[in-house]
Parts: sequence; C-alpha cells; structure tokens
Amino acid sequence: MEIKHSAWILVVDDDVQNLKVASRILGDYGVKVSCLASGSDAIKFLAFNKPDLILLDVHMPGMDGFETLEVIKGKPEISKIPVIFLTADEDAETETRGFRAGAKDFIRKPFIPDVLTLRTWHTIELDRLQADLSKEVEKATQDLMTEKDRVRRLMMQLVQTMSGAIDAKDSVTNGHSCRVAEYAMEIAKRAGFDEAAQQNIYMMGLLHDIGKIGIRDDIIQSNNKLTDEEYRIIQGHPGIGANILKNVTEFPELATGARWHHERYDGKGYPDGLAGADIPVEARIIAVADAYDAMSSTRRYRPNLTQAEVRRRVEEASGTQFDPKFAGIMLQMIDEDTEYTMSEHNI
Repeated sequence: MEIKHSAWILVVDDDVQNLKVASRILGDYGVKVSCLASGSDAIKFLAFNKPDLILLDVHMPGMDGFETLEVIKGKPEISKIPVIFLTADEDAETETRGFRAGAKDFIRKPFIPDVLTLRTWHTIELDRLQADLSKEVEKATQDLMTEKDRVRRLMMQLVQTMSGAIDAKDSVTNGHSCRVAEYAMEIAKRAGFDEAAQQNIYMMGLLHDIGKIGIRDDIIQSNNKLTDEEYRIIQGHPGIGANILKNVTEFPELATGARWHHERYDGKGYPDGLAGADIPVEARIIAVADAYDAMSSTRRYRPNLTQAEVRRRVEEASGTQFDPKFAGIMLQMIDEDTEYTMSEHNI
C-alpha cells in the first residue's frame, strides 16, 4: 500500500513489544510514530502535541483506555483527534462501550500489518476529509452570509431611493418617511424587538407612504382644506402602496406598514377597519411614529405643534387611535427629548 500523505500517529500501550511492532509497521510506510506506555503519559504529551491519530490500548495499569479517552474527549483542544482502540478482546461489550465512548475503530492484537496500516490510514483520511468538508461548509456559509449582506444593503439603498421619491412629491413634508422610519425603529428597539426586526420596521417605515406616488400632485400639494372627494382619494394611498409592494416576494412583510399605518386601535381607521391586535404590530408602531411626525412637523395648513401639545395629543389618543403600549413608549421618548430635537429639523 502506498501512503500519499504524511501523518503522525501516537501509539499508547503498556506492552513495549506492541509499541515496537506498531512503530515498525507504520514506520515502513513513512508514518511518524510516537510511543508512550501509559494513559497518564499520553495526556501529558497531548497537552503540547496534536498527532493525526491515537492508537490507544484498552487494558493498561493506572488509567485504562476508556479513562484516557474520557479525558481526551473532555479537552476541546484535542477532543477531535480520532482514536482507535487496541485490544486482544473479542467480546461485543468492549466494542460497544468503546464506540459509545467515541472511538473510531478497533484493531486486534497481535497486529496484522495490512490491517493495522489500512485501518489507521483510512481513519486519518476520513478525518481529514471531514475537516476539509467542514471548512468548505464554513466558507460556503460565510460566502452566503456575505452575499445576503450585499443583497440587504442593495435593498436598503433601493428602499431609501424610493423613500426619497415619495417625499419629493411634496417639498413641505420632505424627510417625513425617513423620520417615521427612525422613530418606528426606536420604538421597536425599546419594545424589545431584535435587531433584524428593528431593521425590517425601519424599511417598512421608509415605504409606508409609497402609495402617495399614485395620488395626483395637486391633491398632495394642496394648500387648501381637502374636499370630501379629495380626502377619499388620499385615503386610497394605503391600498395603492400595498399593491406596489406585494410584488416584493422576497420580503412580503414590506407591504404591512404601507397598507395598515392608518388603522386605529379602536377599529375606526382605514382601509380595512382593523382593531387592536388584528392590526399587525409593525403597523401599530408605524402609526404612532407617523402621527408624531405629522404633528411635530410643519404642514401647508399649519406650523408644527409645540412639544407639549404633541404630547397631550399622543396621550389622549392612547387606546383609541394608538396601541397604548407603543403610545406609552412614544411618550417616554418625548419626555426624554427635553430640547424637542425629535422634529423635522433634526432627524
């Protein structure tokens, strides 16, 4: 048999003759062999050395093979070194116990040269193959994560671009979508949402008004109070937005904020009249953030409201227009914002 790669094998056996025979057989194939006569010596040796394979005698004075293997498996730095038991026993109980303990194979004594060589080398090759496979899987996983990150960054850039296009329809409310997204993400963070969920809500917030792309500019930019017909048209933007975003099949939740950010906790909102927990949680968060920004920003028909007035209205609408949990978080954010920095001029 031809050995194609070098290897280092530790042989542990209290019988000096067995050590000599194993060393000679394996050495003839160019394998580096280290020999030790006890389990305790093997543990000391392995503290500073990491062979490719351990041939371990089952029956030894002091630490026997099973005890030695238990110590090896308990040390992370050497636990993955494959171990083959050496034994003259032929009972099934010894083999069963050995395999359960983590041994890769058994080799009978006295040694048959070809059996010793083939079984040791096959075990080493299998271990190397598994290690290489693990590295390939790890690399492929890392490459996949890198690609997912790239795709997510690209998606975020596209979302931000679309958000800018929405806000560009009305110079007075420019930046509204970005501020809503920021407020919504902060509410989600304080509510205990994980980072991925926070990022999702941020993107939903950026696109919550995308349906306004389908509303006539003269209505969006009107300086006058809307007529009933114009107001009815404006109320169509959640449905338009949902229809646009439903085509993003890789992120179907993206349409959630667009469709339901005007629903009310008491069921008196639009377009579907949902109430309470029937309203998706992301939409309940965006609803608070959206209303806060509308009140704290300048509109064509009024200047931005004072912080005290905004706070009063949020508190008053808690449990009717807004989910009380998220309204409460918004009130905490307002109370912490002593300089009224959460406004159109600062986000």
